[in-house]
Amino acid sequence: MNEVIRIVLVAYFALCLASVICYLPKILGFRYGFKRPPYRRATARRKISVIVPARNESKIIGDLFASLRGQTYDRAFFDVNVIVQDENDPTVALANELGAKVYVVPTQTCKGDALDGYFKALSAEERAAYDAFVIVDADAVVTPDYLAELNNALENDYDIFLTRKFAKNYLGDKKDRSLFSNCSALTWPIIDDLGNLYRMQKDMPLTLCGQGMMLRRRVIEEVGGWPYRTLTEDYELKLVSLLNGYKSMYYPYAVIYTEEALSHDENYARRIRWLTGYAQCDKKYKQQIRRQAKERGRLNSGEREYFFGIVPLILFAAATFATMAAGAGLAIYYFLIEQPYWYYTSWLLVFMPALVLYALLFLYGVLAYFSDREAFRALSAREKLAMFLFNPFYLLEYIPIFIKSRRYVRKDSAPEWKETERIDYDETLRRTQDGEESKE
Repeated sequence: MNEVIRIVLVAYFALCLASVICYLPKILGFRYGFKRPPYRRATARRKISVIVPARNESKIIGDLFASLRGQTYDRAFFDVNVIVQDENDPTVALANELGAKVYVVPTQTCKGDALDGYFKALSAEERAAYDAFVIVDADAVVTPDYLAELNNALENDYDIFLTRKFAKNYLGDKKDRSLFSNCSALTWPIIDDLGNLYRMQKDMPLTLCGQGMMLRRRVIEEVGGWPYRTLTEDYELKLVSLLNGYKSMYYPYAVIYTEEALSHDENYARRIRWLTGYAQCDKKYKQQIRRQAKERGRLNSGEREYFFGIVPLILFAAATFATMAAGAGLAIYYFLIEQPYWYYTSWLLVFMPALVLYALLFLYGVLAYFSDREAFRALSAREKLAMFLFNPFYLLEYIPIFIKSRRYVRKDSAPEWKETERIDYDETLRRTQDGEESKE
């Protein structure tokens, strides 16, 4: 073997080994994804506020209202509070039929404005009437026992609760899902089952999602409503939890169905917004978190993950792409000078690193699927295979998305917000009301 090829290979494997060693605690933590937290039944019924930001959502919100109407939890112990921008929004009439209370927040420009407008509109007595607040997007559907399970969740000593997410697309026909929506749905077990269950064990703040997230009243009182205005107010709350010591729990026994984008363009736009919001939050909070750790004299587990959690992945990706680039350059050079090494260089330094990267991402997706395969029972074997094969490319697209999002923040700009194209469903609730969802 050519000495240059050997040197590049040794450097590649050394960097890969270093990244694996650094990421090993997380890899070992994947085992928690196959264990559910202990199930506890509530000893009392608490009053829960269901908050629904619903600006211009009248065409799709009927499914959510129907699922809330069918809750097994005593109606006296939960209220539905709907937030609109215009008092003439057709959503108002639908909310009145449900017996929901409507809050008009005319100045809202983002979800954070809507939520803060609701909390600011509550009197101290009204706020004190609730034990917890759960945020549900207008395009969601919840299972009949959703609020009963949230009441059970409150038996646990946590401040913030995340619920299990299935794809609403799977409640419809095949036309309501695509390769992109399937890969997007696979993101939830990656985040929650392979990630958040491990974080719970290590007492770290979870990666939060504003859809199907419940907060105890004291959190709202302490932060003063909802003072978050980045594109990802849920990630902002995670960093606030890191600063304030709020404990969060992934509670898989309460299930919410979320709508996943069908097209690549819509899916890409969503991820650009999310990662730009992450970058905005990092810019806003990183120095505060660093100062907190410095005053303490050490990093706690949550801070360590925040600062260094993705470093092993970046190191592995950088080593792979640098090796492939070097290999391509060497292969071209050897080919031009008519040296036979170009063939071995192509295989060892270009195709092999690419195959290793693809294989690891493929296995990652398969592992995520098996950690929560009930969520994908509507998919055919062919759809599942296509999802597994395509998911590595879906994950790799986060690299240019990450770079683009950082550029947005450096330029102090953000991607243009556009209303999401919604999917219309026929008899959407039939499967949930037939009891096809089950607890593990």
